[in-house]
Amino acid sequence: MEITGEIQAIIYRNEVNSYTIAEFETEEEVTTVVGYLPFINEGDTLKLIGKFVEHKEYGRQFKIDTFEKMMPQTVEALERYLANGKIKGIGEALAKRIVKNFGEETIHIFKYEPKRLAEVKGISESRAIEIAEAFMQNWEVWQIVGFLERFGIGAEHAKKVFDLLGTNAIEQIEANPYLLIDITRGVDFKQVDKMALNLGMNYDNDKRVTSGIKYGLIRSTYNGHTCVLKDNLVEFVIKLLDVSTENVEDGLINLRVKNEIVVEDREGEDFIYLTNFFDSEAEIAIRIGRLQVAKNVKQVDNIEKELKKLEEMAKIELSEKQKEAIKLINENNVTIITGGPGTGKTTIIKTIIDIYEEKGKKVVLCAPTGRAAKRMTETTGKEASTLHRLLEIGKIDEDSLYKNTSNYEGAPIDGDLIIVDEMSMVDMFLMNYLLKCIYQGTKLVLVGDEDQLASVGPGSVLKDLIHSEQVATIHLDKIFRQAAKSKIVLNAHRVNQGERFLKKGEDALEEEMQQDFFFIQESYQDKMLEEVISLCTGRLQNYGNYDFFQNIQVLSPTKKGALGTRELNKALQEKLNPNVDNLPEKASMGAIFRAGDRVMQIKNNYDIFWEKEVEGKKEVGSGVFNGEIGTITKIDEIEKQVEIRFDDEKVAWYEFSDLDQIEHSYAITIHKSQRK
Repeated sequence: MEITGEIQAIIYRNEVNSYTIAEFETEEEVTTVVGYLPFINEGDTLKLIGKFVEHKEYGRQFKIDTFEKMMPQTVEALERYLANGKIKGIGEALAKRIVKNFGEETIHIFKYEPKRLAEVKGISESRAIEIAEAFMQNWEVWQIVGFLERFGIGAEHAKKVFDLLGTNAIEQIEANPYLLIDITRGVDFKQVDKMALNLGMNYDNDKRVTSGIKYGLIRSTYNGHTCVLKDNLVEFVIKLLDVSTENVEDGLINLRVKNEIVVEDREGEDFIYLTNFFDSEAEIAIRIGRLQVAKNVKQVDNIEKELKKLEEMAKIELSEKQKEAIKLINENNVTIITGGPGTGKTTIIKTIIDIYEEKGKKVVLCAPTGRAAKRMTETTGKEASTLHRLLEIGKIDEDSLYKNTSNYEGAPIDGDLIIVDEMSMVDMFLMNYLLKCIYQGTKLVLVGDEDQLASVGPGSVLKDLIHSEQVATIHLDKIFRQAAKSKIVLNAHRVNQGERFLKKGEDALEEEMQQDFFFIQESYQDKMLEEVISLCTGRLQNYGNYDFFQNIQVLSPTKKGALGTRELNKALQEKLNPNVDNLPEKASMGAIFRAGDRVMQIKNNYDIFWEKEVEGKKEVGSGVFNGEIGTITKIDEIEKQVEIRFDDEKVAWYEFSDLDQIEHSYAITIHKSQRK
């Protein structure tokens, strides 16, 4: 629906993306409005398009989809607008005199007869021109949001465009629409390209070719790459733009001259980087090098003695490899601990925490995802944080991390020893930002399995650091006896070594082994689906207390197809959580959500409110991140909300209109499982 009125008061504004909560007065009522409102101030008159929703805590609100800024409709509104302090040279008293003098003609005077402003007491002719120019400049800013909609860019992106291009953004974009590719992530290149061609741009125009090259490089980063083989890039751009090889070669030369790309020769083959990707890789190397050569001020004296004392107190016996790892951490400022499942990584972490904390040193634990941080807390008994929370990335524009990380120095982390678990999930930009936040002299321990899938974001940080052989690294390859009772652990190692799965009777510990690994060979999709449903609905309970909602996660390599996550989720929901009692449910994005459903957040949302109980006290905050998994606990048809309890016990409320941010997680893709 559409409502028109005036912003009476701004209650909250996110300074990064202009997400706003405000009081809005229409002819009928004063209501709360929420949404992206760049360049909007108290006193502004707006036409809002959206819908009313019911917030669990704050009641009825109007949720904004798009908006149009309008000239004030009454003399009183015009006076409030002029007095809001956003037009240089006009304060409350002067605004009153201008409106009193010109009344309903005020806007006409500003636009077409600015010199007449000098008729108002206290305004000279030169100042009249300045005030009118400031008024018109403010008006031009209003036009950006509407103009960008032609390119499919929403209001939430308009502030970025204005911050980078200024008040003449429209003229710049009309002259070169491809600017939008550079400054806004997720823009449809083909849509922008079509607009440029319609405006008369030639196929082989340099701006078009260089933009196509950069778009090709950006596309490759979505698949985790930091650079592209030149020959592959040239072939992609030729097909994308229908231009010649010479056009692309010229474009590469121009971009290199402008320092927008870097060409690196690797054994006779050229690889092309976007400059900020190349710089981020270089910064990681430089910062790790600085940490390594800093004085080792955090080491513990007589580490052998401390290890022996801890073994006696905790009644444990560390392997020689584990002792070697702990000594390596003590002797170096940067250390990598890598190994597959069951090789003792967690024991090393717990031991180093105990030794360092006993000496009064502060240990900081973190991991790239909420699930990994929670698991780290459970296994060590010490609170672990996600990297996003530790680094306070929610307070900056995360997209900008992928553009120019040199702009962010970050707040130094207060700790003597920082341990990062599940390092294989950390991409290059998150790693670079982490390193910016570490004091010289602080110890950094990177723990992970290099054989896991690479990070979802660009770069393969852990694997590349290990293969560089420039960082002190311990490779754990011995499977401990307790872990060796798991066929999952044993078979995971066999797969990495290129060997087939264990067959019955092939291991000396066969009688002690858990029945936790089954390989079912099947050729037909419908039969495979039957097997999955059977395993998830009770069949596995013959081998242990395997409740689906507590212990089982279905993984698939793909979203599409009969055995993709979309179809698996529908089939599993129907069997595991059918709506037998005719309870409220909500359809969204082709899925039906019910209380009891397992769901996953699929994008970072820094604004969503949550609360949880921590040791009897209520903790509140905001932000739910990509990959966090939870359970729908309530669907409220009256308030139009869904309540979700996440696995870290925080409870958040989603408007029905926000359900595009979640999807079922009975089955998830293997890559999404990394986000857990």
